Amino acid sequence: MSVVIVLDGAGPDRFPVAVSPLAELAASLHVLTEHAHHADHAGWAAAVVRTAPPAFRAGLRRFAPLWTALRWRAFYPGLGGPAPGGSVPGGLTLDVPLSQLSLDRFAELTAYTCVSGYRGFDFRRVLRDSGQAAVLRQTAAALPEPHPALADDLLRDAELLRSDVLRFLDLCRQVFFGTLWAATEPVLTLAAHRVRRLLADEGPAAALISLSPSSARLTRPAGLAAGGPARVVFDKVHHAVLSPARTPVLLIPTRYGTPHLLVKNEPRLPTVVHFPVRAPVVSVTLARARLLALTDPSRVRLCRLIARQAMTTADLADRLGMTRPQVSRHLRVLRDLELARVERSGRYAHYRLDLAVVERIGRDLATALQF
Repeated sequence: MSVVIVLDGAGPDRFPVAVSPLAELAASLHVLTEHAHHADHAGWAAAVVRTAPPAFRAGLRRFAPLWTALRWRAFYPGLGGPAPGGSVPGGLTLDVPLSQLSLDRFAELTAYTCVSGYRGFDFRRVLRDSGQAAVLRQTAAALPEPHPALADDLLRDAELLRSDVLRFLDLCRQVFFGTLWAATEPVLTLAAHRVRRLLADEGPAAALISLSPSSARLTRPAGLAAGGPARVVFDKVHHAVLSPARTPVLLIPTRYGTPHLLVKNEPRLPTVVHFPVRAPVVSVTLARARLLALTDPSRVRLCRLIARQAMTTADLADRLGMTRPQVSRHLRVLRDLELARVERSGRYAHYRLDLAVVERIGRDLATALQF
């Protein structure tokens, strides 16, 4: 599946770039809840949780659906929708305080996170429509806690839940986010400036692909539609076709959200692309190819030899009972995947397994699966 951004009629002004403290708060809360997804920040996350007051740890558990699988749309700008003369190019009203969201809108967006999706659901009247409320309860009940409990809290007293959420977000500022944001805002501002320059100098296609080079590609329709509008395609686990010419696509950088690139395209709201300031360079295809390369028994035997010391093709052929062309073919596969490197000494070429790359395979695969 993929998210397709159709570039026809979409100039740079259709891709406003903004820095959002609330969006970065959501990313950092995801790290605090899902340590295994973010090895670079795991030590920081463990320290924050360990030293935080009990009220913070309780809120981190209770409200986890708001920043885990389906990131709460209320964390992101654009809740005011398209508006002439908005605060950024593209005519978007960026700043709508959570406390000023209508209760119905708060409930709708929260309900989507309780069921971890929005396709096929309509929760616009979930507080007043018993049918929508029943769907929410039934769907959330099939998910692990705290999804069902959060759905129950929403339906029992949405106003109280909103107050509790706002109180927790303020506690986040006191416990860790005030300090984190002071250090992170300059990084995000620099990343936003870089993307704006790319949009202006090279156009939307180059700018969008730079957000995730390993999972994005530029395509054009084939066959009868050849010569049609260019499209940037992101490899994602859900499908959507977006037209920035009709509705602007808001680009927001994240430091703590790395390696995730999130595309938020909830119904009746501007699309948001939350992109990492340092895009991962490994792809699912490369990680999978490296795993497959190490499933061949003969190649594994070869790797065990060159893991210990650098060896020539002739030495390897003698030790493995293989012909030199057979060894050369295995070595070519390993070199093409950067699993092996060559060390030259005079007229001899010695091959050595790159253990650092091998050690990264598991981490690279985990990273690639999170794009």
